[in-house]
Parts: sequence; C-alpha cells; structure tokens
Amino acid sequence: MPDLYCPLESAINRRVREVELGAARWIRDSGMCASGDETAWVLATHSGDFFGRFAPTADEDRLLATSLWVYWGFAFDDARCDNGPLSTRPAQFNALAGRVQRAAEAPSADDNGERFVRPLQNIVGLFRSFGTPTQVRRFLHAHRAWLSGVAWQIGNQARGHMPGLDDYLAMRLLSCGGEPTFAMLELATGAEVADGELHRPAVRALTEMAIMVAGLDNDRHSLRKELSHGHTDQNIYSVLMHHRQMSLQEAVEEATRIRDRILVRFLELHDRVRPGAGAALGGYLQGLRHGIRGNAEWGLRVPRYLSLGRLPDPAEDAPLTWAQAPSDSSARPLPGAPSLAWWWDRDLA
Repeated sequence: MPDLYCPLESAINRRVREVELGAARWIRDSGMCASGDETAWVLATHSGDFFGRFAPTADEDRLLATSLWVYWGFAFDDARCDNGPLSTRPAQFNALAGRVQRAAEAPSADDNGERFVRPLQNIVGLFRSFGTPTQVRRFLHAHRAWLSGVAWQIGNQARGHMPGLDDYLAMRLLSCGGEPTFAMLELATGAEVADGELHRPAVRALTEMAIMVAGLDNDRHSLRKELSHGHTDQNIYSVLMHHRQMSLQEAVEEATRIRDRILVRFLELHDRVRPGAGAALGGYLQGLRHGIRGNAEWGLRVPRYLSLGRLPDPAEDAPLTWAQAPSDSSARPLPGAPSLAWWWDRDLA
C-alpha cells in the first residue's frame, strides 16, 4: 500500500480515555453484543478514539454519547450487515432496517426482540437530551440514508452483482456510514449550522467529498483483513479489478489516484468557502477536515482492521508516515463517475 496523502492537521479530544472507559461499561450493560467475542471486537473499534478525532473540542458527555453510536454502528454492521445471516437477504434486511429506523425516530417503538433496538433508542435519547430538534432530525435523516446504502449493498450481494465504478461510489457515499457520523458533529459541538448555509451546494459537495475520502480510506484499511477472511465482495479494489481487468496492485494504485483527486478538490473548494463562513459553518468545515485526518489516523492503527486472528490484538502505536504529494492532482472530474462530477462545477457556491 502506498502512503496516504493527507495534509490536514491532526487533533484528538483530551477526554478520549475517559470516554472509552465509560463506553465499555455501557456496551457490556446494553445487551447488544451476543457473546464475549462480539464485545471484544466492538471494543476493539476504539470508537471513542475515532470520534474524538472528529470532535476534539467536544465535552465529555457529548463525546461519549456520539461515540456510543459509532460503537453501536460497528456492532450492527458486523452482526446484521456485512457477514451476518441477513447479508444476502435483502427483503429481510429491509424489514429490519425499517424497524430499526422507526425505533430511532420513535422512543415508544417496541424492540420486537431485536437486541440492537433498545441501545439505539437509548443513544438517540441522549441526543435529544442535549441536542436541538434540528440537530436530532438531521442525524435521523442521515441514519436513514446510511441504512438505504447498506440495503443497496446487500441487494448487490444477494444477486451476485458487482457494481460499476459510478454505482459503487454512489452506494459507498451512503453505506460507509459517513452521513450519520458527520451529522453528529453538530451534536458533539453544540453548534448548529443554519439551513441556508449547511445546504448550500458547495457545503454539500464538501460533506460528500469528506465522506467519500473516508469511505475509500476505510476500504484500504480493511482490505488486508477482508482478504484474509475471504470477504472481498464489494470494495473499490474488487470493482476496479472486475470492470477494468486490473491486478490487485493496479487496483490499489488506481484507487489511490481516485481518492487523492477527490481530496485535492476538497482542499481547493474548502479554501474558497471557508473565508466567508460564519462561526458555526466554520466549525463544521473544520470538523470535516478533522474527520478526514482522524479517520485516516485511526484506521492505520485500530485493531478492527489490523487484527487477523479470532480475537483482536492490541492497538498499534507505531509512528505514521504520509505521502508528501497527491498521486493525482488533476482539477478535472473523475472519469467514469458522472454522479460525482458536480463536485467540480466551477460555479459551486
């Protein structure tokens, strides 16, 4: 793997250790893990460290609540999405996703025996206790988007379909979980961006690019483990190998160019939008930067991706090296990805 290009500042919340200890107690009491092994792998996501890099200024209570959703999301993904019994049964997964989403929206909804429902309701209850109605609603909309992307992915798996590059990238924007993760920035910091600013095309493009860079980085982080377990159905590398007849190494190099071109565009557009942003929007844009860098740092060290055995190994603590220049700095839209081409529109505002 080539070194990652990421010329963004590194930061981490000083309360991460306390948050991870509190999260471990909550996870063990929540009932969402069916075994000790499941609990070990969920804890090995180090989701407090992960989101502490997205929100380095959040207070401890807010960081704990938002980190709990990341832990919950990894647990749900492992048991119900990627490799669980519903991973090739789209009808059954869609029914579950609908119940889970409604339970997040309605505190009175019954769990119907689904072990992930009550913990999710507890987390969203924490969000309601300190977030504004707008912030909570934005998170719930993003949560629905994530589940729709997972349903798309499972549908492909069920029919043995390898999506083309454009479909894969559009699906990955949703299925990687970036929508709810970045929506939690407002909940973590307390700052609410006005609708007119958050939904500007340029800000939406920046959000989507941050999600995509992080999603492609996660494809990279998880590749070694997926190869060792035979779980390589849909990722950026399998898409390129299948549709462009590339070797794995060629696919790695091409995926790196795709990722770097998107990051270069993010940096350029960010630097045009940021000077005119108010305090709330400026904080949100900084959160996108922290998220890209933090996700990269976390993924290069976290046991979830580095451990190949039955149980997770300790986290890595070796120094990280970074590429000094992007592998592709073209200012043109990605070829073969028309659904993303609007990110490069010159008149984005």
